[in-house]
Amino acid sequence: MPLPTTPAAHVERALCVLAHPDDVDFGSAGTVATWTDAGTEVTYLIVTDGDAGGFDETPREQMGPMRRAEQTAAAKAVGVTDVRFLGYPDGRLELTLDLRRDISRVIRQVRPQRVLTSSPERFWERIGASHPDHITVGESTLRAVYPDARNPFAFPELLADEGLDAWTVAEVWLGASPRADHAVDVTDVVERKFAALLSHVTQVSHQPEDRLREFVTAWMRQNARTHGLPEGRLAETFHVVHTA
Repeated sequence: MPLPTTPAAHVERALCVLAHPDDVDFGSAGTVATWTDAGTEVTYLIVTDGDAGGFDETPREQMGPMRRAEQTAAAKAVGVTDVRFLGYPDGRLELTLDLRRDISRVIRQVRPQRVLTSSPERFWERIGASHPDHITVGESTLRAVYPDARNPFAFPELLADEGLDAWTVAEVWLGASPRADHAVDVTDVVERKFAALLSHVTQVSHQPEDRLREFVTAWMRQNARTHGLPEGRLAETFHVVHTA
């Protein structure tokens, strides 16, 4: 049977796997809002606590807990209440079997039909999107989707010790991808996206709010134009990979 050529119109459960608190909100919070509005149950899995972020002298041991709290608040703005953290060190992620296992565990727990993550490809035209942690999480998540989470013989301790059956994810949405082929119109939920972004006080308060809004709006407006949406609309874009 051939794979689908378009994303599913609706899924019951989605899992967003990103490297840092605020990653999901810059690139995908509007999309997530459209999903939760449609009744999809969304879970966030944040791989690090973002303890290497910020723009002031906040002690590093305080930054991680602060950013966890910010991400939890941001999630609520777009209808997400299940937010999980793996606690890996910010800025030092590597492609390891441990990381693949930890992501696979959550895939088997949540059993999502759709996974959203960062692209494992470097985006040469917008290098800021290609933080090494983003690339590592994107590749690790894809390896967890295929083959790890669906293979009962991969990480057998997940089944034997934790009772987590294998699970096959049907589609993966890759953000910040040079191959983006799908746009989500987020015009009607954009204020909730900004509410989520502004929850990340440690990351955005160093610049005026209007400058942040102008930058992010221009970016989303260009996304909409590139993908043929009507003038004045705003979009977030993804490369959708069918994996079932």
